[in-house]
Amino acid sequence: MDQLFQDLLSQYIEHDDPAKRKLIEEQLWREFGATKAVLVMDLSRFSILTQKYGIVYNLAMVCRMQTVSRPIIEREGGEIIKYEADNCFAMFDDVSSAVRAAIAVNHAFAELNAHTDEKFDILVGTGIDYGQVLLIGGPDYFGMAVNRASKLGEDVASGGEILITKTAYDLLPADAAVRAEPFELSISGLRLDALVIKN
Repeated sequence: MDQLFQDLLSQYIEHDDPAKRKLIEEQLWREFGATKAVLVMDLSRFSILTQKYGIVYNLAMVCRMQTVSRPIIEREGGEIIKYEADNCFAMFDDVSSAVRAAIAVNHAFAELNAHTDEKFDILVGTGIDYGQVLLIGGPDYFGMAVNRASKLGEDVASGGEILITKTAYDLLPADAAVRAEPFELSISGLRLDALVIKN
């Protein structure tokens, strides 16, 4: 974590004056804030299959997911923030790029799966949101956009599904030709208006 970021967080906790805390918070957003499209991808059925086939299987599947997804995400202008266990955390300057990357990743895995044994099939659930994030180095990022994309990608999306918040979907240009169906959900006390991308 960036030292300045840590110092500002420490100062935020130490001050009793709400006005000073507000100034520190504003400085944090000035120094480390950005507005991005956030993509969070999670391997589907991963825990169950790992329990069945073991740790070497686990590592092989994670390696394959990373090897396939990284060049596609980067080709669409995305930046991998981190791979963590069976998850991929990435960000993009715009929602269109994130959606194109998610669709391309699904297509790439579908092509690979056609030539592998079923237990080696890779299916990912993907969540996409857009909003302010704090980029703190490490590498890592935080913000409600990260939280919402994580909820959609890790907790809600099943294998092959791409879920996008309505906030992010509304930023797609009219000519994006992205087909989607709306649904509402409440998870961990968080209400989300979201859509399932059908491309």
